[in-house]
Amino acid sequence: MPNARRGWIAALAIVTGIGLLLFWVGFFTFGLAPENPPPGYFEYEHSFPLPDIILAIALIAAGVLMLRRKLLGMQIAHVCAGALIFLGLLDFSFNFQNGIYALSTADLLLNAFINIWCVVFGLILAVKGKALS
Repeated sequence: MPNARRGWIAALAIVTGIGLLLFWVGFFTFGLAPENPPPGYFEYEHSFPLPDIILAIALIAAGVLMLRRKLLGMQIAHVCAGALIFLGLLDFSFNFQNGIYALSTADLLLNAFINIWCVVFGLILAVKGKALS
């Protein structure tokens, strides 16, 4: 069972990393920002591309290494777990305090999904990953 678990966790790590990269491509090209963002929204969001890109690369590397059954993959995934939880909670806090969830159904769905995914998958990496290392 641990090998099967490692496979889906590795795949989700890779998909999450790719998802982070695609989010920023969409943010800067398709305008994923709300139509009427609160003050400070762009300053806040523009502080994230560099750490998110590093996190995305680390998630992809962790996933690939886990698929190759390398211990380093799970070790990198543990670091990513903390980063994902922090990212999800930080975004939730900003979005809640600044009314982002109330701007539109699309903003609610997109942002809530991203925030919940980061926290839940971060917890999965932290808890389930221990059994795999």
